[in-house]
This record gives sequence, C-alpha cells and structure tokens, in this order.
Amino acid sequence: MDDLSVYRWLVVCRELDAALCELNPRWFPVEGEEATVVGTFCDLRPGDVAAPHYRDPFAVYLMRGAEMWRLVAQVLGGKPDGYNRGRSVPFNGPFAARIVPWVAGDLGTTLGVATGAGLALQEQAEGGVCVCTFGDGTAYRDDFTEALNLAAVWQLPVVYVCQHNGWAISQPATSYLPAPVVERAAGYGMPGVWVDGNDVEAVRSAVGEAVGRARTGEGPTLIEARTWRLRGHWAADGQAYRTQPEPDGLEDPLDLQAYRLLERGLVDEAQLERLHAQVAGEIEVAVRQAQAARDADASDLGLDEVYA
Repeated sequence: MDDLSVYRWLVVCRELDAALCELNPRWFPVEGEEATVVGTFCDLRPGDVAAPHYRDPFAVYLMRGAEMWRLVAQVLGGKPDGYNRGRSVPFNGPFAARIVPWVAGDLGTTLGVATGAGLALQEQAEGGVCVCTFGDGTAYRDDFTEALNLAAVWQLPVVYVCQHNGWAISQPATSYLPAPVVERAAGYGMPGVWVDGNDVEAVRSAVGEAVGRARTGEGPTLIEARTWRLRGHWAADGQAYRTQPEPDGLEDPLDLQAYRLLERGLVDEAQLERLHAQVAGEIEVAVRQAQAARDADASDLGLDEVYA
C-alpha cells in the first residue's frame, strides 16, 4: 500500500470513529491510536486472518472489503442489514474477509481464537498469518499467557500486537504495569519488539518484519505499540478519573504522517484538504444509508436458527 493510501486510512479511521461516537454513546473511541490500527493491518494479504482490538475494528474491516454503511448500521442497533444482523455487540464483519470479531463482553477472548486461527493456517501450509491486537489491560489475563505460550511451543504464524494506550477502562497503566509488556516475550521464547504506536510507518515496519518471520515458519512475535487514548473508554465517558497529564513526546498520528507526505513532496495542502473532504463525504453517505435502512422485525429474530 502506498504512503498516501495509508494516510487516507488514518483519516477514515479517525473520521468514522468520530461519527460513530456521535451515533452511539457506548462506542469505544480510538482517537489518538489510529497509527497502531492502520499500521498493523494495512499490509495483510487476503489469505491472512485479522483479529483486531475492539477499539475501532471497523477500519480493519473496511480494508478487508466490508461495506461502510453496513458497519454503521450495526452501531445504530436493530438494523438487520448490519453484519451482526441487528443483534447486540456491533463488532462483526464479513465472514469471507477472514476476520476474527470481538463478540463477547469479556475482553481478551480473541487471543485464543486468533491462536487457533494460527494453528489452522499452519496446517493449511499456504503461508497465511494471523495478526491479533489487544489492549495493555488484556495483557494481564490468563488468556494472554495461554495463547502466547501455545503459539511459541508450536511455532504458530501469529503476530500479537499490544495496543498499549495507557488505560484499562478507568485504571491507568502506571497502577498495574510493573514492566513493559514486551519484556514478557523472552519468557515465551519469542521475539519482542517495542514500537512508537503513534508512528504508522514504524508500526508497519515492525509488524511487516514479524509477519515475514511468521510466513517462513519462524513462529510468533510479541509487539508492544505504545500510544495514548485521548478520549474515554466509551464515547459518553466523563473521564473523571483522569488526574495525571498526558505523557511527553506524543505526536498526533495524522499530523505526523501528513507532515511527512508534505516534506516528501507527495502531496500539497490542497490535496490533503480534498482527501479529508472526500472521506467526510463518504462517511456522511454511509450514515444516511444506514439510518434509512429498515429496522428489524419478528422475521429477523432468527427463531429458525434456535428451534428445529
């Protein structure tokens, strides 16, 4: 994917996220973390499996062929044209896109499923890789140890990316993180890589190298992408718990990449403005289409899927 396309996905990630926050106060904002989302998944092949974090997986789904308006319909709730067919937890994507969605109220469950996907890809022996992202709070679940240990023992083609945004819901990482997550990699016998999660090019490079190792049978890698959650745990979160200042040295992922594109002469300010306007227009159309879609009725409840 070329540099301008990568920047466009950063814009899509931020602008769609902002729209979804307006539509649903329980949406989980990703503002400030876009570089980790886009940089992790933008170079995957169609035959790979994506297991994105619950904090805006929709950019990943879109990169893998999902329709934006159907994703938006899920966030509105009760819209049978959404990929979740109007049901609760709006994190589904098209099955054919080889996506592992977050489908439970319990964080971390995708770690085990992603590891199982890695086992399936290994058995298929076609060079496929599974890439899984999760938060720093999730890294303290039993699932984390079980998944990474098994992946290391069996040398599975899985790349684990900790999207470390400084918070586990309302608890700051400084209160539960005695050492960097990446330092645990040595205990599992796999490479561990630290990367600036606000630098999309750094994330792409680190993930690309790890994916390359996995494709050639060299097993899993643990990457810790350090970023920062600019908004609350959910859109309507009042964030009364925020008492400490933001870390020093953080750069806005979009501003950083836009500056690079301008410095390299790949775009000018007018082109960037047009790109932003185009993305905003696409999102507006998708929202209108989703809002106009019919609401679910009794025929959409799927009783035929429950009872014989």
